[in-house]
Amino acid sequence: MLLLGPSVAVVAPAWTQTAIQQPFVQIARTNTHQGNQILLNGRTYPVAWAQWQNSTQPSQPSTGLSDGGLVLRFGLDLASSNDFHQQPVQWFTPKPVSLPTRFSENGAYRYLDITTLAQTFNWQLQPQGNVLKIQSPPARITQVRVGQQLWGHRLVLDLDQPTPWRLERLTNSRTGETNREFVLAVDATTSAELAKIWKLPTSSGLKSLKITREEGRTRLSGVMSGTMRPRVWMLTNPQRLVIDIQASLPEQRSIVWAPGILRKEQVITLGDKQYPVLWLALNPKASDLKLQPIWGNRNALLGIHPLITIAQESQAAAAINAGFFNRDNQTPLGAIRQNGKWVSSPVLNRGAVAWNPQGQFQMGRLSLQQSLTTSGGQRLSLVSLDSGYPQKGIARYTPTWGPTYTPILATEKIITVIGDRVVSAQASSTAKSFPIPINGYLLVLRSFDPGNALAIASQLQIETSTSPASFNAFPNILGAGPLLVSNSQVVVNPLGEQFRPPFDTQAAPRSGIGQTTDGTILLAAAHNRLGGPGPTLQEWALIMQKLGSVNALNLDGGSSTSLYLGGQLLDRHAVTAARVQNAIGVFWQPQSR
Repeated sequence: MLLLGPSVAVVAPAWTQTAIQQPFVQIARTNTHQGNQILLNGRTYPVAWAQWQNSTQPSQPSTGLSDGGLVLRFGLDLASSNDFHQQPVQWFTPKPVSLPTRFSENGAYRYLDITTLAQTFNWQLQPQGNVLKIQSPPARITQVRVGQQLWGHRLVLDLDQPTPWRLERLTNSRTGETNREFVLAVDATTSAELAKIWKLPTSSGLKSLKITREEGRTRLSGVMSGTMRPRVWMLTNPQRLVIDIQASLPEQRSIVWAPGILRKEQVITLGDKQYPVLWLALNPKASDLKLQPIWGNRNALLGIHPLITIAQESQAAAAINAGFFNRDNQTPLGAIRQNGKWVSSPVLNRGAVAWNPQGQFQMGRLSLQQSLTTSGGQRLSLVSLDSGYPQKGIARYTPTWGPTYTPILATEKIITVIGDRVVSAQASSTAKSFPIPINGYLLVLRSFDPGNALAIASQLQIETSTSPASFNAFPNILGAGPLLVSNSQVVVNPLGEQFRPPFDTQAAPRSGIGQTTDGTILLAAAHNRLGGPGPTLQEWALIMQKLGSVNALNLDGGSSTSLYLGGQLLDRHAVTAARVQNAIGVFWQPQSR
């Protein structure tokens, strides 16, 4: 474990220092219109947008869309950039063009000013309440060509003019799966002759292709072998969409998204394996940047939700899925502490990450000691707090859990405590659920008999501490595991943290949090390697180490793996991401400089 205590200076890396020194941040405080939906060519999509007065042309308002919305709904491609004031993009242009950026007042979205782009391509923009209506000129697909290459397939769509397009679905292959599906929608019409099912060789990487016509648009749906992925290019003179179906590495890029927030995509090589990794590098010392545990249900701890929903409702600029949970009863299975308050206790001495508002972090294996002292002088241990992980002993459930507690096991004893006194004791079989008093809590006994220690009217006192004790000083904690890297050494020990096989050896999508020598925090995600499944835990530790982590913790992976920034998932298509229980949210409150 490495604790960056008050005596250790955390120096921001060069990219964050450059960003912080920028003289001015554009903030959308003077919007004439704003909303969170667009009506693009007759179809509604959730996209944050804003309009504001143009200082140089007062009669012509400027319009901005969130960069995530432009990528997902228009097909814009973001190029690398080290200046958050400008974002180079490519959209049917011979070379990237730079769009000015502007941030929402709460820092959750970065708008790209599309005013010039809209004029160039004749988009009609009209705000209607919460919705921005966008109409692009009618487009037509004049020809479709499908060609087999040594590396896979190339699809070419000839267009009579540029038009929005979007990848509506892309399944991520999992261990053992042999096929993937993609659906590409283009806001262009096509002839009946081109709309058909294409017959392809069964041995090819692209197993099937179907082109269908819809009102005002065309859809391409295909099935690929599990190692293939579609990569879409926009070409001009003439206008074309080129879709390469191949087992290729994604584009590598580096984008300074905001002061203290860097988006990176890079390929990490381990031996003969190549892993595309996408991560955010955060400067926790940056002004107005903070991290918080977040979850979806504001009134209770129970419930699972898409990471996009959790992040947007929390108004986070970025987020990554975090701790494990029980998908059946939708309850957390690990440590959550927020702003000094324990929300859910750690389990099985598994790995956890802790931090404070000053940007100090600690990672290590964590347990929580809770003791219950009765008025008769008896001392009892509590095994958990607001946790979905049932253990033999006494568990405590508070109003943080929700208004009621539903027994997890069939043979539990429910003891109600109001204030600091026991008021009732019931068998779990007497009711489907038990109310949790607002000014008290429930004690749930599982295969444990305390004798008369918890008799009616008994007065109780609770004490709590962590092991290691140094975690007590941190107001924010999230548990997952296993611990990957500590003091620059790989320390993966899934069996020691009581993870069951085959979790310790299987290859799967992964997410994690790391800390570099200069204090930079990394939120990382990886899915498939080139030509195969995702990393094992040992490989994931080595990847995090190669990213520069001297300390790193594995977060919940598999279908939960999700990395969010500014309105979109960066690492996968949203329809393939499972719902999660909790996350680490990144909040940035921009200030004009």
